[in-house]
Amino acid sequence: LAKKNNNNTIGNLVAEETSTSMGKNVNEMQESKENNQNTEKIAVNTSQEAQNNTTTNKENTTKTNANQENNTKPNKTTEPVKDPEFKMPVSGEIVKEFANNKLVYSSTLDVWATHNGVDIKADKTTVVKASADGTVASIKNDPRYGLTVIVEHVNGYKTVYANLLSTEFVVEGETIKQGQSLGTVGNTASFEISDEPHLHFELLKNNEQQDPELYLKK
Repeated sequence: LAKKNNNNTIGNLVAEETSTSMGKNVNEMQESKENNQNTEKIAVNTSQEAQNNTTTNKENTTKTNANQENNTKPNKTTEPVKDPEFKMPVSGEIVKEFANNKLVYSSTLDVWATHNGVDIKADKTTVVKASADGTVASIKNDPRYGLTVIVEHVNGYKTVYANLLSTEFVVEGETIKQGQSLGTVGNTASFEISDEPHLHFELLKNNEQQDPELYLKK
């Protein structure tokens, strides 16, 4: 009987130790499994974060390259502004031509002198029109030219309309179109007062007198 009890005791001890040992092993395995799962989650998150960072870096690199490409592309050159095309400011015969390098007779002054424009014959009150698009630079009563309108155009061109009777159609600083009314023909220029009514017309390029007949289209 004692031997049997001893065997039972030994068996119980072995069973208890085995149970304890198995219990620890199960717990340890559960903990190990959870640790592995956590490690896998961390690894997945790290991988996704790295992938997102890589994608963001690629997008930023692409944007940077695009910006650099845009910056390195040559700017489109601006097309040069075309010179204006000038039309006759009044319909009529040119009775005195441009004479910047030679002398012509002035019946008013009774002298031979240069003539910086052309005189276009027209009746008094004939409407004078802008030879080209531009801006009215000044309206003045000049001691020699009489009532005068000066219009500035692109590329340094300027036109002068003198010997006028009136200038009621425009004001200084006004932007005008080709063919727009500027004033009327008169006889107010003191250096041409003996001549028949006409428009004294000048054309300048960068403040240098030009022969208007080389530019005018009738």
